[in-house]
Amino acid sequence: MRKRNFLLIAGACLATLSLAVGSAMADPTGPPTPRNLNATGSDTTQGVMNALSNVVSIGGTLQIGSWDAATAPGQTITTKPTSACTNIPRPSGSNNGIVALVNDRNAGTHCLSFARSSSDNHTSHVGDHLTYIPFATDAVAYAIRGPGGSPTGSSINRNLSVATLKTIYTQTGTSCLANFLPLLPQFGSGTRKFFLENVLGLGSGADVANYAGPGGLHPCVSDTDGAGNPLLENTGNLLTDDRQIEPYAVSSWIAQTTKNVTDVHGVTLLGNIGGVPSLAINSSAAGVRPVFNVVPNVLVQGPSNSKTVFVGPGSLVCQNGSTILKQGFAVNPNCGDTTIQSDPNLGADTVGAGE
Repeated sequence: MRKRNFLLIAGACLATLSLAVGSAMADPTGPPTPRNLNATGSDTTQGVMNALSNVVSIGGTLQIGSWDAATAPGQTITTKPTSACTNIPRPSGSNNGIVALVNDRNAGTHCLSFARSSSDNHTSHVGDHLTYIPFATDAVAYAIRGPGGSPTGSSINRNLSVATLKTIYTQTGTSCLANFLPLLPQFGSGTRKFFLENVLGLGSGADVANYAGPGGLHPCVSDTDGAGNPLLENTGNLLTDDRQIEPYAVSSWIAQTTKNVTDVHGVTLLGNIGGVPSLAINSSAAGVRPVFNVVPNVLVQGPSNSKTVFVGPGSLVCQNGSTILKQGFAVNPNCGDTTIQSDPNLGADTVGAGE
């Protein structure tokens, strides 16, 4: 990212001015149906991509089909009216969406054309022929319960240092800190990965499937909700105890509290990391991160509708900065850049109809 300070509070202010409920709808309903460019993946960016799906068009035809992340096991989607694209498993989380994209491209079915990702994990996908295209800038803070769930809400300090958060999330014994019940989103979540590896500074590879829970590396940390299901990221109404704390995307909290997406923040409040206000995080703060649309290399090199939609500062996504801001994000200064690739190859992938 260029060395340039910006304030995510710009996104917060614009979001506050836009209170139209339902401006970022869920699964695409047409017209047209189907959309040319379908995606699954990140919970964090589904709201902004849903909103962009309502405004990004070529020749008056909407292009993006952004499918929400799964909220329960066994959910499916139908992206196109072919047998291969009917009732396919609905992923949840950045990496799960990317894996679904890779599997689809390898099968040559063209049901999916990109994936939403709140994490840059391109080194984990060498040989999958992907380009990670930044389009917005987000931040990760932490959420606690405010008044409403209980008379006073959480006693957890709303200003914690990185060192304190690291202590909370790296307990290894069975004698846990009395005043904290640390939570993590399900494995595969980009927010979880970024929080552990970048915000806490644990480094690449720290986010593993057995990080949390009984028998895990850090049994004092949980990645399941009260019903024992994998914890959905950025879903504050799943916090049920005033001692709970979890990483939370600032963009999601803004969009939820301003009703630009379905409001699931519950009674949560955002905490500040290292004294930097959550809603005004500059580019040197611990929790700032780019978010991406992950596109197969063959579609990036074009000519293709995908290239028109995603590639370069003049792309249709990058030219819709007002839509990005309304969803609580800042426009990434490198919007549309194609530098980050898992590898430079095309493989056997091809450009499908409309892609």
